[in-house]
Amino acid sequence: MKQTNRFVFDMLDQDAPAAAGDRIYRAGMPRSCKARPDGSVAAEVPFVRQVLRNMFLFPEQDEAPAMRNVVFRAYGDAIVRMTASGSNVLPDDAANPMLCMEPSLKQTLLSVTDVSDGSSEGWSIRDEKGRQRAFISTRQEQREIWSNLQPEPPLLLEASVSPDGTKAVPFAGYDTFFPHQNESFSLGYVERNNATDRWLYSLKAFHDENYAGTGERFAGMNLKGKTFVLENTDGLGNNSRRAYKNVPFYLSSRGYGVLIMTSAHVRLSLADISTRAAQALVEDDVLDLFFIGGSSIEEIVRGYRRLTGFPSDVPLWSYGTWMAKMTYFSADETRTVVRKMREGHFPLDVIHLDTGWFATDWKCEWTFSSERFPDPDAYLADMRSRGIRVCLWQLPSIAKGTKYYDSAKQNRYFAPPKEKLEALGSNFSDVEFDGNIDFTNPAAVTWYQGLLEGLLRRGVSAIKTDFGEVIDPNADYMGLPYKKLHNMYSLLYQKAAFEVSRRVKGKDALIWARAGWIGCQRYPVHWSGDCASSWDGMAGALRGGLHAGLSGFGFWSHDVPGFHGLPSFMNSKPADDVYVRWTQFGVFTSHLRYHGSYSREPYEYPAVADTVREWLKLRYALIPYIARQGTKATQTGYPVLRALIFHHADDPMCWNIDDEYYFGDAFLVAPVMNSEGVRDVYLPASSWIDFWTGEAVESEGRWLRDVRSPLERLPLFVRKDSRIPVYPEAVECTDSMDLSKVQELAFDDSYRGFAASVLGTFIHL
Repeated sequence: MKQTNRFVFDMLDQDAPAAAGDRIYRAGMPRSCKARPDGSVAAEVPFVRQVLRNMFLFPEQDEAPAMRNVVFRAYGDAIVRMTASGSNVLPDDAANPMLCMEPSLKQTLLSVTDVSDGSSEGWSIRDEKGRQRAFISTRQEQREIWSNLQPEPPLLLEASVSPDGTKAVPFAGYDTFFPHQNESFSLGYVERNNATDRWLYSLKAFHDENYAGTGERFAGMNLKGKTFVLENTDGLGNNSRRAYKNVPFYLSSRGYGVLIMTSAHVRLSLADISTRAAQALVEDDVLDLFFIGGSSIEEIVRGYRRLTGFPSDVPLWSYGTWMAKMTYFSADETRTVVRKMREGHFPLDVIHLDTGWFATDWKCEWTFSSERFPDPDAYLADMRSRGIRVCLWQLPSIAKGTKYYDSAKQNRYFAPPKEKLEALGSNFSDVEFDGNIDFTNPAAVTWYQGLLEGLLRRGVSAIKTDFGEVIDPNADYMGLPYKKLHNMYSLLYQKAAFEVSRRVKGKDALIWARAGWIGCQRYPVHWSGDCASSWDGMAGALRGGLHAGLSGFGFWSHDVPGFHGLPSFMNSKPADDVYVRWTQFGVFTSHLRYHGSYSREPYEYPAVADTVREWLKLRYALIPYIARQGTKATQTGYPVLRALIFHHADDPMCWNIDDEYYFGDAFLVAPVMNSEGVRDVYLPASSWIDFWTGEAVESEGRWLRDVRSPLERLPLFVRKDSRIPVYPEAVECTDSMDLSKVQELAFDDSYRGFAASVLGTFIHL
């Protein structure tokens, strides 16, 4: 629908045919505010019906306001929760799979104090330590009336939340031109068919405020001035507003984060529809907001994880090289790949079998083809004897005529149609799927986990939980309506796969997942989806990874050197320089997987194979460091791949840089994304060591212009006085690592550059 640049249409959708009977309500000044026995505080808020006439909203004078409770709760020292419900009933946290509260995160008792000190009037909501955690204003401006040209504005909800008791996050109250021209609601809701259909809120956006997060967003680092619909879908690349992983959580440069606890679709406008408001339309009958404070970005993201779960740790072998394409079709083909990788001394730990391990390509049956994989047990044992783990592709959809279709349909393991369904299909095959596994049906979960358990016990090391972003809106899911299941489907899907993996593999459990929502970070690893094998595809993938790290994900990867070709999707081979530069990017990512629609093995790129081999050797030398940073990501708010603002939130420049990043605590990585090998590099304030030369560089925040890097290198700096663990010998898989040999490499005045280091003895970059 055409953008109108008016709040009533672009946010409230009042030009949509379905909106004809909508009833719009806007929050007025609260009438009371009281502490409750459960430690919460409830404000009684009148919601005044608004009538749309000539694109303006007018209060309905002849209708009594609807009274709703707005409930405040506090958790620990830095989280405040504000909840409003059309039924005045709070949501059941125990039934919410998105919540996974850290046991130490306890509700704090709140009380209410009346305030009237001349400069402010209202209710101060305080915790047990006497800190103000929220404030509701009842102050009425004293005006001298000299004109009746415009009516006086109504009394509105004016409030602020102080999640950590220091920084106040105000709601956007009077965001108007004149009283009937609204640009946002501080709080409101819309009824449809006599039921609460969606909620609105808006926070004041300051002129110098910046935003980041919202999931794996392929937009630039600073999301200020943008509007997004947080609705999971197949991204079809990494260069559009579509996203596989939407997370209704964002951070502000003013030192707070907001988590919108919902699985429904969200329209989030960050100082865009109104430049004075960070506002959202939440298509849910409950508005449940968590305000998260902290003295750093890391603390805020840690607060998000304390609510929704920390990432699980991953096994050491997963940090090695993964090799795949779409697709290997036989056991013999993969044996050839492993043999050539070993003969070429390219380190390798994982072979991934994509869509071709079934009897028919893309027809997922969770069963090896008897013709092309005649003895799966012997095959898996053979791979393992070569130091290779095997990962298997599958998806949560069932096609007609496949092995389990009839029993799955009979037992309702996939959701039956409420009406004629559109056939679900893949973008890459003519296979049509009859439905998605219904993960709201406990029996379907048990059945699905049984399929995976059989494979895992045979020797498969990991399951790729592909897709999960799209489910059929016309299917009858057992536990939730489509509106609330769509985005959360990825969480239930990945939870089922990870839990059975953990049951079989213990601490070696992981999955390889694409979709995401609140809580999916608990089940690593996630990758960026089907990016183009181009410079802009690489740039888009990195942007997505930076925002994902700001949205709770600790482990994240991407397809090296991009998934699909251009202009031919299947048959355009990536350029040699793209292959090398993307390999360098992959080396400095938590997980390194080659995958795509064309051959991805380094020996298929003979002109650059020697260079790639050296970069893979460097990757393996850094695995002890990467593993240490991975463990840190499971205990803190840090991801492995970090936006610069994790360490430099007070530097406005860093809120706008999306082509550099921290790799763990020590490395500053500036990938090269052009054929010229030239780029500008921003050095945030710190003392740096050039990884290659050992040169010390002091910076208060400075640009290095036109930095030229030969194909064999990229701009790479290390924080001075860092000490990183490295493996000092060349190995071809992690099974060969004797961790007692790990050494520490000091980046201080004694460091003389890469060539003179312990790494330079066997890596010749």
